[in-house]
Amino acid sequence: MTIRLLSNVRAVLEDRVLDEATIAIEDGLIVGVEADRHYAGTLDGDGQFCLPGLIDTHSDAIEREIVPRPNIHIDATFALRSLEGRLSAAGITTASHGISFEDSENRSRTVELASQLVGVISTRRTSERAPVDHRILYRMPARSVTGLDAVIEHLSFGQAPGEQPILSFEDHTPGQGQYRDVERFKEYLRTVPLPEGEDADSYIERRIAEGNALLAQRDANLARVSELAQSGVARVLVHDCEEALDMERAQAWGASIAEFPLTVGAASVARQHGMPVVMGAPNILRGGSHSGNIDAIELVRLGLCTSLASDYLPSSLLAAVFLLVEQGVATLSQAVALVTSGPAEVLGISDRGRIAIGARADFALVDVDGRWPRVSRVIRAHAEGVEVGFSSMALAV
Repeated sequence: MTIRLLSNVRAVLEDRVLDEATIAIEDGLIVGVEADRHYAGTLDGDGQFCLPGLIDTHSDAIEREIVPRPNIHIDATFALRSLEGRLSAAGITTASHGISFEDSENRSRTVELASQLVGVISTRRTSERAPVDHRILYRMPARSVTGLDAVIEHLSFGQAPGEQPILSFEDHTPGQGQYRDVERFKEYLRTVPLPEGEDADSYIERRIAEGNALLAQRDANLARVSELAQSGVARVLVHDCEEALDMERAQAWGASIAEFPLTVGAASVARQHGMPVVMGAPNILRGGSHSGNIDAIELVRLGLCTSLASDYLPSSLLAAVFLLVEQGVATLSQAVALVTSGPAEVLGISDRGRIAIGARADFALVDVDGRWPRVSRVIRAHAEGVEVGFSSMALAV
């Protein structure tokens, strides 16, 4: 196999930035990284930053592609292809789509739609032409009656041999987790359509009553999820953990990843147990949580955040990296790790997320346009070598 060379880049390594670097690629893997070397006939990086391809462990963006407006539903296969353009423009080469198995009134999140999406994503993942390695984050609503059976049925879809699927155990009942501040939740509800005949107060009252009626279902689901975690069938994320004691309990029942902890105490306990801690990149861009919980930037500053996820805005990952550097919270290598090697740890994969010999040749070439970063090229490894994608889209922030 011919060795391909990417030259004249500022390679962001795990501990430093290597200027005027040349990266050698063979069979889709990095086989050399050199400084101050230039070769004729190489792919010229124009002196831009070369980052490992970004890895996103939690993206709900597919939902907006399918339902761009209320009551407008787009074909799921087309929506995924459309989303690939946004992901590439954001420098993302590995994306875990958050698919929620809800048996609720929410038409954009149903068990039926989730099952369909798992099939669409799994099929696309097998395509050598896909610019993104598509993966699935199975989102399990804690009080769902039918969701867990469907999750278990689909866990093996699209998984490569030896891969562990990731499953997030979530409770979005008002008064719990992210929505523990009911008054803030009420403010949010004033901006979204509610079921006919209901206002924010009646909606919250009904949701709490329904949640209370399903407490036994929550306990039964948790017991089954715990079995999946402890047997190694899935890597389980505990979602929106409120306090230190809650995190201790989650670790005891088998959760191995803390996703969006709500307090410093919960994040601290997670790190004490060696659990990766995932926070939302939009939280950093906004300068705080929209739900009134802990600021992600504070957890980064305290060394308690190991990974960032885009949540609902793919372009937020790269923008958050440069914002952290601008504010002096992290070096560029440290900030890039939050969207590359940190997420790789969450997924339990070691073949990507860093520029090092033996790693996958997934790269994003980035320059800075004013205050914000812009992805000019994405390079993604595949079985036959690498493919180079081009993007002239500035990141929308």
